[in-house]
Amino acid sequence: MLAGGNWIVDRIKIIDRYPEEDGLACILAESRSNGGSPYNLLKDLARLRAPFPLAGVGLVGDDAAGDFVFEDCRTHGIDTGHLRRTADDPTSYTEVMTVQSTGRRTFFHHPGANRLLDRGDFPLGTSRARIFHLGYLLLLQRLDEVSADGRTGAATLFHEARSLGFKTSADLVSEATDRVPRVVEPSLPAIDYLFLNEIEAERLTGIRTRRAGTIVPEAVSRAAEVLIGRGVNDLVCIHYPEGALVRTSSGRECSQPSVRLPAEKVVGAVGAGDAFAAGVLFGLHEGWETEACLRLGVCTAAACVTHPASSEGVLPWTECLKLGDEHGFRT
Repeated sequence: MLAGGNWIVDRIKIIDRYPEEDGLACILAESRSNGGSPYNLLKDLARLRAPFPLAGVGLVGDDAAGDFVFEDCRTHGIDTGHLRRTADDPTSYTEVMTVQSTGRRTFFHHPGANRLLDRGDFPLGTSRARIFHLGYLLLLQRLDEVSADGRTGAATLFHEARSLGFKTSADLVSEATDRVPRVVEPSLPAIDYLFLNEIEAERLTGIRTRRAGTIVPEAVSRAAEVLIGRGVNDLVCIHYPEGALVRTSSGRECSQPSVRLPAEKVVGAVGAGDAFAAGVLFGLHEGWETEACLRLGVCTAAACVTHPASSEGVLPWTECLKLGDEHGFRT
C-alpha cells in the first residue's frame, strides 16, 4: 500500500462543552497523535496487522512535530523513504476539540508543509504497491488547483497511477463551499475506490442524505449511483455513524450497520472515517468479498472511537471483528 497526501499532527483536547463565541470551555485532557488521510490509514493498517508493506508519501517540517511523525512511522513499520522534510513550512497540525459527553469534534487546521506537496513528490514509477491512496482531496493546495482545461494535479496523478497498474483510492475532507464538485469531479474517472461520508456525498452530488437528522438510505444509494455514473471505476463507499453503503460499477449494492457500542465506550470520533477506510482497503487488498470488507470497516471504526486519538484504539483485525460479535450491529 502506497498512501500520500496530508500528514498532520493532531493536538487533541477533550473539553467539557463547545462554547459559543466569546465563551469558555474547560480542557479536561490533551494528547498528541497522528492525523491526515495517509498517516491515519497506514498506521491503522499497521495496527490491524496488515500482511503487506506500507509506505508513505508527503511533506513534513524540519521540526519537532516532524520528528514525531518519523519516529511514529518507524515504530509501526511504515516506510518513510518518500516522506520528505522541508524547511519552508512547519509540519501541518490540527487542534481537535472533542466534547467529552458526545465525542463530537471541531477542527482548527494549519496546512503547513502539506500545501507544498506536488505531483513530483510521488514515486509512482518505482513503487511495487498494489493500491495507491491519496487524501484528502480539497485539502491539498497544489494538487487541488484546477487548470485551464478543467483538470487538477490530483486527477493527473490518479491517471498516471492507473496507467502504471495501481488500483487507486481517494478520500475527501468535509468542506462547505461551492468548489467541491469543481475540484473533485476531474479525478472521479481515474479513481477505483472512492471513500466519503454522507455529508461529503451530499455536497458532491446535491442529494440530501439526511432528513430531520436521520440518514435516508435511499438517498445515500442514489448519491452512490450518481458518483458511479460520473466515472468512479470500481466502487463508491459512503460511511455514516449508522453504518456504510457500497455501490459497485456493476450495479451491485450492499450495506452494513455500524457496531452497537455501549455509549460509555465511545470516547471520540477522531479518525473514525480513516479507520473505516483502512478496514475496507485491508479486505480489498486481500481479495475479500465486499460484505466482508464492509464488516471489517465498521468494526475498525468501532475500535477507533474507544480512544480519543486517531489510531490508538485500533486492534488487530481479528480483534476488531470480535467487537461486532460481542456488541452486535445497529438495525
